[in-house]
Order: sequence, then C-alpha cells, then structure tokens
Amino acid sequence: MSSVAVLTQESFAEHRSGLVPQQIKVATLSSEEESDPPTYKDAFPPLPEKAACLENAQEPAGAWSNKIRPIKASIITQVFHVPLEERKYKDMNQFGEGEQAKICLEIMQRTGAHLELSLAKDQGLSIMVSGKLDAVMKARKDIVARLQTQASATVAIPKEHHRFVIGKNGEKLQDLELKTATKIQIPRPDDASNQIRITGTKEGIEKARHEVLLISAEQDKRAVERLEVEKAFHPFIAGPYNRLVGEIMQETGTRINIPPPSVNRTEIVFTGEKEQLAQAVARIRKIYEEKKKKTTTIAVEVKKSQHKYVIGPKGNSLQEILERTGVSVEIPPSDSISETVILRGEPEKLGQALTEVYAKANSFTVSSVSAPSWLHRFIIGKKGQNLARITQQMPKVHIEFTEGEDKITLEGPTEDVSVAQEQIEAMVKDLINRMDYVEINIDHKFHRHLIGKSGANINRIKDQYKVSVRIPPDSEKSSLVRIEGDPQGVQQAKRELLELASRMENERTKDLIIEQRFHRTIIGQKGERIREIRDKFPEVIINFPDPAQKSDIVQLRGPKNEVEKCTKYMQKMVADLVENSYSISVPIFKQFHKNIIGKGGANIKKIREESNTKIDLPAENSNSETIVITGKRANCEAARSRILSIQKDLANIAEVEVCIPARLHNSLIGTKGRLIRSVMEECGGVHIHFPVEGSGSDTVIIRGPSSDVEKAKRQLLHLAEEKQTRSFTVDIRAKPEYHKFLIGKGGGKIRKVRDSTGARIIFPTAEDKDQDLITIIGKEDAVREAQKELEALIQNLDNVVEDCMLVDPRHHRHFVIRRGQVLREIAEEYGGVMVSFPRSGSQSDRVTLKGAKDCVEAAKKRIQEIIEDLEAQVTMECTIPQKFHRSVMGPKGSRIQQITRDYNVQIKFPDREENPGLVLLLSHPARGRQAAIHSVEPPVQENGDDAGEARETREADPGSPRRCDIIIISGRKEKCEAAKEALEALVPVTIEVEVPFDLHRYIIGQKGSGIRRMMDEFEVNIHVPAPELQSDNIAITGLTAHLDRAKAGLLERVRELQAEQEDRALRSFKLSVTVDPKYHPKIIGRKGAVITQIRLEHDVNIQFPDKDDGSQPQDQITITGYEKNTEAARDAILKIVGELEQMVSEDVPLDHRVHARIIGARGKAIRKIMDEFKVDIRFPQSGALDPNCVTVTGLPENVEEAIDHILNLEEEYLADVVDSEALQVYMKPPVHEESKAPSKGFVVRDAPWTASSEKAPDMSSSEEFPSFGAQVAPKTLPWGPKR
Repeated sequence: MSSVAVLTQESFAEHRSGLVPQQIKVATLSSEEESDPPTYKDAFPPLPEKAACLENAQEPAGAWSNKIRPIKASIITQVFHVPLEERKYKDMNQFGEGEQAKICLEIMQRTGAHLELSLAKDQGLSIMVSGKLDAVMKARKDIVARLQTQASATVAIPKEHHRFVIGKNGEKLQDLELKTATKIQIPRPDDASNQIRITGTKEGIEKARHEVLLISAEQDKRAVERLEVEKAFHPFIAGPYNRLVGEIMQETGTRINIPPPSVNRTEIVFTGEKEQLAQAVARIRKIYEEKKKKTTTIAVEVKKSQHKYVIGPKGNSLQEILERTGVSVEIPPSDSISETVILRGEPEKLGQALTEVYAKANSFTVSSVSAPSWLHRFIIGKKGQNLARITQQMPKVHIEFTEGEDKITLEGPTEDVSVAQEQIEAMVKDLINRMDYVEINIDHKFHRHLIGKSGANINRIKDQYKVSVRIPPDSEKSSLVRIEGDPQGVQQAKRELLELASRMENERTKDLIIEQRFHRTIIGQKGERIREIRDKFPEVIINFPDPAQKSDIVQLRGPKNEVEKCTKYMQKMVADLVENSYSISVPIFKQFHKNIIGKGGANIKKIREESNTKIDLPAENSNSETIVITGKRANCEAARSRILSIQKDLANIAEVEVCIPARLHNSLIGTKGRLIRSVMEECGGVHIHFPVEGSGSDTVIIRGPSSDVEKAKRQLLHLAEEKQTRSFTVDIRAKPEYHKFLIGKGGGKIRKVRDSTGARIIFPTAEDKDQDLITIIGKEDAVREAQKELEALIQNLDNVVEDCMLVDPRHHRHFVIRRGQVLREIAEEYGGVMVSFPRSGSQSDRVTLKGAKDCVEAAKKRIQEIIEDLEAQVTMECTIPQKFHRSVMGPKGSRIQQITRDYNVQIKFPDREENPGLVLLLSHPARGRQAAIHSVEPPVQENGDDAGEARETREADPGSPRRCDIIIISGRKEKCEAAKEALEALVPVTIEVEVPFDLHRYIIGQKGSGIRRMMDEFEVNIHVPAPELQSDNIAITGLTAHLDRAKAGLLERVRELQAEQEDRALRSFKLSVTVDPKYHPKIIGRKGAVITQIRLEHDVNIQFPDKDDGSQPQDQITITGYEKNTEAARDAILKIVGELEQMVSEDVPLDHRVHARIIGARGKAIRKIMDEFKVDIRFPQSGALDPNCVTVTGLPENVEEAIDHILNLEEEYLADVVDSEALQVYMKPPVHEESKAPSKGFVVRDAPWTASSEKAPDMSSSEEFPSFGAQVAPKTLPWGPKR
C-alpha cells in the first residue's frame, strides 16, 4: 500500500506561518539575536512524552510539532446500501450464486476494486467496495447500473451551457457520472433540444440534476459586451504600460481585450460576470468621454528615419511620454511615406510632450567614416576585438560595415556617435600610415601549390613577413592574389610569391605508368621507400593515385632535369620489381615438406639465400601441397630444381613426360581444373604439370610414385585419345570472296554439307586476322568427308571461265548507277564473279561475265531475273496533297524506305516548287537518305500511252491534280498497286474532338510537355486552337489506325482533368473560425507542431491572420479543404480553444531558495511535474519584485493538485535549506574576518549548566569537542556519564 501527504489550499498560509519562522530562527543570527540569545528549549526542543502525545493529540508539545497535514491512504473503502425494492435480482435460491455473483466478479476484474456483498435483515443489499479512488468510483457506477433498478429524469438548461457540462475532452461529464453513479445523456450539437437525460438511482439522479443546474447557474452569471471606442483614444484607456486597464481588470474581475495598435479595430471586448462587467464598461466609457472632451491634437513633421527613435524599443519611448505627460503620440505606419506625427492630449501638456518627442527624435544620429574596404577587417580586429573595445564603452552605438563600400556607418546617441567616430577615424588614419596592400596576378592553377600542403607555404610567408595573403577560391577561377600588411613585408612577400610562381611556370609534369600492384611496394611500409626517393629528388613532387581509382598513372612534377632523373630512377625500380615478381608453383608431396624446411628451417633458408628468392610453404593444417617460389625467373627455376631433387632423393619418385597436343590441354584440365584434379586423386595424388598456356609446348609432366605415374599416364592418354577422336580438326583455305558462295543463299549450301557429313564448319568472322581459313571440326571420318566436298567446291570456283550474255542497252543504267551497287551485290553473292557492261554511249548489248563456272552461271541467272523485272515494270501515279508528303515519308524517309523494300518498287516525290519541267527524285537534301534508293529513268509507257502526252492533257485540264501532289511509283504492276495502297494508307486524316476551352491549358501541360507526350504516345499531331479563338474543338491529325486510339486517349485525359477540377472545387471550400488572437500561439504549438498535426490529420490548409496587416481581422482563422475535413479541423481547433478557456492561473508564494531544487538539472524535474499534472509552471525572473511568486496555469483541478505537490516539495526541500543554513553558523569564518573580535560562540539562555556551578562548555577545547577518532580522557559531563 502506498501513501501520499496531502496539503490543502486552506492550510497553505497556516502551513507557511507554522514552518518558516520557527525553523529559520535557528538558521541565522542577526545582531539583535546576539544581544538576546535564544533559550535552551528553543534551540534544543525536547522530544514529546509518549503519554502526552496520546492525551493531547490535538496540541503536541514543543517546536517539533509544526502543523503538518495527516497522510492519507491511497486505498479507500466505501459502503452503500441497495434497498430490497430497488434490487434487480431478488429471487435467488442461494446468496452468492447466479447472475449477481457473476456480475460482481466481472466488475472486480474490470476495475481492480474489491467487492464484499452482505444481505441485511430487510433483504436489502450492503456492498463494501475497497481499492484506489478511481477504481472504487468506477465499480460503484457499474454496481448501480447493473445491480440496482434504474430510473430516469430530464433537466432543461440553455443549449449554450451544455458544453460546460461536458467539459474539456468530456472529462467533467465523466467525473459527474462517476460521482453520482448515473448515466448523463446530452443532446448532440445539431439537435435543437435542450433536455439533458439522467439515468440511475433516485438518489444519484437528484445529485446529478443538482450539479447540472449549478453549472448552468454559474454560466448565467457571465456575459460578453463590446464597446466602440475610437482607435486614437485606446492608449488613454490602456494607460502607460497597460497599467490602467490592468487595474480595472483586477478590481472588477472582468477580462478586457483592447485591440493592439497594429490591428485596425475600434471595439473593446469585455468578458466577465454581469455586474462587474457593467462596472468595467462604465469606467472605460467615462474615461473615453472625459478624454474626448478635454484632449486636443497637434501635428508636427519628424523625419521618417527618426520615427523609430520616437517609438523606442518595443514602443517604450511612446509609453514613457504617455506616462510623464499624459499625451498619446501617433506615428504613421512604416510603409507610409507620411512624416507627420500627431500628439493628442490636454492642451497644457502638449508642449512638454512635443519637447520630449523632438528630444527622442534627435537623441540618435547617423554618421559615416571613410575607410577603404580592405581595411575593414583590420578595424574589426581578430574575432572583433578592436570593435568590441568601442562598443563596450558605448553600447548604444551600432557600427555597420558594408562589403565593397569604402565607408563605415555609425548609428546611436549623438554624443556617443561622435566619440566612436573620432576613435574609428584615428584607427583608420593609423592603419593607412602603417599598412599597405598590393595585388599580383598569378595563374589560378598554381594557387594550390602556393598554399602548400595544409597551408604550409602560405602560412610560412604570413608569419615570416607579418602580412595577410588573400588567395581567391578555386571556384572563382580568378588569378588575382592580394597581399596586405606592413609595406616592407608586403614587398618581400610579393617578391617571394612571384619567384614561386615563375619557378612553377618552368616546371614540368610527367605521367609515369606503373602497375597499381607495385604502388604499395614503392611507397613502402609507413612511406619509408617513397620518403627516400623524395629525399633524393627534393624538388620533385610525386603523386600516387587513390587506390579506389584503380589507376596506374603516377604523376611527377618539378624542374625538367630533376623530373627526368626521377623518372629514370623509378622506371629502374619498377623493372627490378617486375623481374623479381616472377612466380612459379611447385607441387611437393605433403610428407616431404618438413624435409625441405630442414631442422630449424636450415634447408629452406639455404635455398632462399643461394637462389635469392622468396619461398612460401603452405600452412601445416592446409591441404595444399604447392610451394610458391617468387623472384627472378632464372633464380626461381634453380630453386625449383633444388626442391624437386630433395623430393626425388627422399622417395622413389618417378617423372614421365607425355606428348599431348597443346589444343587438347584446356579440355583435359576441365572447368576450374576439375577433370585433371579427379585424375590426380584417383592415381594416388600424383602431380600432373601442363606447360604454360601460349608456350606451344605439347609436353605434359607426370610426377609421383612409379606405379601411380604409370596409371596416371594411361588415363591421360586415354582421355586425350577420346578428346581427339571427338574433336578432330582440319583447316582448309579459300578466298574470302568464295565464302558467300560456299555458304549459299540463306546458308543453304553449307547446311547441306553439314547434314550429309555431321561435321561442323566454321568460317572466319570479320574480326579474325586470317580471313582465308575455314575450320572443320568433328569425328575424323566426318571431317574428311566434309573436307572433300568443300575442296571440290573451291576447286570449281578456282576454274575461272569467261562467258557473255545480251542485255538491252536501256537496262544498262540500272546495273551501273550508284557506282555499280547492283554489280557489287552480284559479285559478293556469287563468288566474286566479274560483270563488265559496255561503255556508256556505245550501243552494244554484250555483257561479259568472268569467274568460276558455277558462279558465272548463277550470276547470269540473277541478271536475267533483274531484266525480267525491269521489262515488267510499269509507272503509276498516286495523288496525295503535297502538305502530307512529309508525314507520308516519315522520320528520315523511314516509311518510304520500308515500302520500297517490302514491294520492290521505286517511289519518286515531286519537287516542292511548282516547276513544270522538273520532277524531283529523293535526292533533295530535305529527304535525307532516300536518294540512295531511286534512279532517274525515261518515262515508262503503260498500255501504249505516252506519259508526256498524258501530263500535257492533265495540265490543260483545270480540274486535274497539281503536279506537286503526284507521286510516281515504278515497279511490277501488282507491286505498284500494293505500294499505292500502302502510300494512301499513310495519308493523315484530321478529326475534331470537343474539349472544354478551360481544359486546354492543362492538356498542353507545362511548356507543352503534356501534349508532346500524347503526340509521341499515339503517333499523331494534336492542334489546340489559339486562346483568343475561345474554341472548344481540338484537331487530331494522323493515320486512320492511330486516330481512334488518340481520340480515346484525349477524352480519357479530359475526364481525368474534369475529375481533378471537381476535386479542386471540393478542396477549395473555405471556413472561417473566430478565435481570440491570444490563443493563436497555443494552437500553432511549438515550432508549429500542433497546427501541423491538425493539417496532416484532416488534410486541410489553415491560414492565420497576418499580424502586420491591419486590414485583416486578427481573430479569424481560415481553413481550406474538403467541407467535411474543414469542419473536423474547426472542431479540433475549437476543442483546443475550449480547453484553453477553461484554464486558470494561480500565483503561489514559494520560497525562492528551493526554486533550483524544484526546477532540477536542465529543468528536468519541473518538466516532469508539468507533464504529470498537465499544467504550465512559470518561475520569477532574476530581479523580479516578488522572487517567491510562482505562477501555475492549467485546468482548475490540475492547478490545485500541482500546487499541493510543489508545496509538499517546498516543505521537504526547505528543511534541507534550513539545516544547511544552520550549519553555516558553525563553519569557519572567511579569512578577511579573522582580524575582527573573536566570536563568543554559540550562546543560549537557561541552559542546564547555568543552574549548577559548572561553567559553560569551551568550544575551543579539544576535550570538550574532540575531533573524530581522537583518544580523549573520560570526563564527567553535566548530563551524566557517557554511555
């Protein structure tokens, strides 16, 4: 069971008066107390007798019995009775059973309270409830609700009083229900009813009804009133420093809200009880009317720049003038250009006020001192030391340095400014006499070298010459270096910097390629080796790349000769490293490793020294048998031979060489050496050594015990034979131009050879060096057969024959145009056959073909096919308006190229200009690559009509299509028709889609991104009408296939935008809430935490009024969002306001000596108290009028609990303080007081020893007051023998 001490508000004064005077009496001795010492009983009060305590419990004896409140137990017990007629469960067979017992168990489990039920003689039910107060109240409420019959009643109170019954977060209603053990139902805010329904026992209903009516009666006493008072008279009503209005508020208990000067409102709001509120309104109305009659105004001109001095810090100067003269001074707003200041007051006091206004205006002045901007930092001094000396003497002077300007601005009281100005001018004059600066140009790429590593170079120059060097940052790319300081030092520093720069200009930078694996070795352990190189070449800077960059470039920089010498030295070092880094692995049987090492490592040491190599053996517990030798190649080989000879001498080790073709080595080793490892393990762990890849050697060495070596040899040869039979390879040679003919069209010929023989035939790729080599792989018989077939084909190709054929001269051009592209294609396809056409101009129709017989025949056949195609060609016209030609062509003519390839036709587009005699082929620059696929030919006749005549007829006919719209298609008739259909399908079609004008800008998107995305996605062109047309139609142009998709996409986008628009309209609902501005900071919370939480929780935007905007009502908070959300946010704000309005502030006198203890380290203790009791506690600031006054703010009940708690703490801590101060009396006085008269010590009256003949104890005696642990002779004391 826990207990708490309770100190009530009523006993507060009594408690303080009982504690402080009596206890503090012992703590300090004043001069009066010295003359009249305390009595022995006061100083040492006797403990009360046991009997006396029992008999006189109310009046304890002695000073020990200060009136401390009794400690209350945290566990309470309540007993209440349920009469028989009100019992729910009357018919019970046996008491303690049935539904009633179950209900009691449930209540005990839920509330944690203990219940005991007993039945009285009258069959009434007595219930004893024990537990903590909270639990008992809850249990009592449940018992009444579930074990007692319920009645109900209604009580009517004004609707506006309902919220006071509910209280903050419904706490008041919950407390009321617990206290009265009833259920109270209050109608919802949207319900017009004012009836409150109470359900419970008759007794509970009466109690609850009484409490509700009390709350309503209390609220009836309060009222709100508004009084219109001209803004100009508000200062008189508020009084200087708001004292007058404060007095009225204190006297009448009414809250008076005067709008601040920045808010352009005239009404003053009064809140309080009706009678007192009427008194306050009457007093303020009286002041207003008096001032209106008596006061007059004068207007004076004061410079705008001086207005701030008239106002003073936080308006203190205006309040001062009002206090001294009773005159109000009205200053125009800062954003106004007016310089007129209005003084309002009684005529006889206006003169004095005017004098004060001018005095305030002229009390401050602004001045400037000319000083070069480069001197500013010297005037300020290191960490502002120089300037601090001036500002400490004249704290009211404000000194401002503007970067880039040659002046310093001073602002402050006239006298102080003139003194400060003189001091700064003297400082400037002194600095100009003894300081100089110079600017030099040094290429910015040398700046970091001037600065040196960690600023070493530049710091040395600064310290040596006592100058300041300003080098611009790399980002500025400026080459201007500024030196400031003593004139002589500046010149010396300039000379040295220029020398450094010129030396750097003559330097050379060289990149040395060194493999990254050697970098660490060159640098050495802790940089020892690189330090040696740098010491050898001190003028050369060596930079290694960052290991993370994986770079091989080492940069050397310095004088040319030194860089060359350093380069040679480092190259030699790298060559030695490369030579010494040769490594070979020697497999040695594990059992012989210890013999190779020798006793104490003698053998291995000797081999290492003699061969000058590094030999690494595997760890003892490792399964590896490999010894790694590193060093020069010759030395490694020598060391290897010696190690192998040791193994050979120790055991019967045989070594056999087997010849296996090098091309089979990789397949025998297998993936990651798996195959060869399995052979070695199977044959007793023999070692099989293959030659280095690329060496060309076929020799494989097998080493191990004789029997195992033979077994391994047999297996290896068997594997090699098997691999060889499967991978027999033959290489044959054929001219590269034959390859295509050998492969055949679509690979037909070579596939036939593969299928018939089963061999694999590999032709060289474009990257292969040997382009003649054809490789055949497979089983030997299959390879031989394929070889025969291919050789026969190649032999036929090598038999060159010459043949000729007749080709009509009108077709010759088709073969020779575009530098003979068609002929080149024939030559490539048919084994390099040469086709010769007669010279241009000759009328010969003889064409010569030369090459392999098969190739010539195939080429003749192909030429004949081309001629047949040309003779079967017709020309068709396809009419498409010229404006669509670009769209039909597609990007870079891709669509046309695709049609020409698909249908094997030629397509000619007309010239863009209306030139009657010219038809433009696809060689126009605007049509890009299309020129390569068309030829110029004479007009082809179709059905015996002359194309020229047809054109003349068309020109004569005014209704005929324009020449620039006609596209000519040439090719086979059926192909031309298909191509024409394909072209016509590419003609774009335009449709219009109706889209509301106000959505156009959203469809276009930011910088046209939206419409571009749609055009790219649907492959159409979308035209949005100009804004001035106000048209709702958007045109979509594109291929028919794409239009439906584009239209659907556009309409979908419109639907999305309309949905967004509707949502935006719903989201823009605005709701205004009127909240007293004094609550705004609490609603906003610390760093906006509270308001941010409301914004996020309800998804709304909440706007507070601008304090500087006088036109805005300062009590209006605007909430924007969905209507439902804004209402929820409004309720949340009003809930906070309701809580704030219920809060009270109480001042508690709390001894200032215990403040620090209550606050705790870094305020931890006081924060804990504030969190626990949900209150705000404010301690007085140093220098406050009443240092003991502590203010506690919060809900009334919380405030009372918090006050009780801190008073308990005060009592506890004050006892410690009193003890501490009492001890100070016995402490050794300070050194400076030793010269004073010796102290009489601690003196009391009526002490026991004064009654007898014995003298008072001597405090200076070590016998009377021995130190701890000292041995002292026993002495009889007045109080009896020692125990």
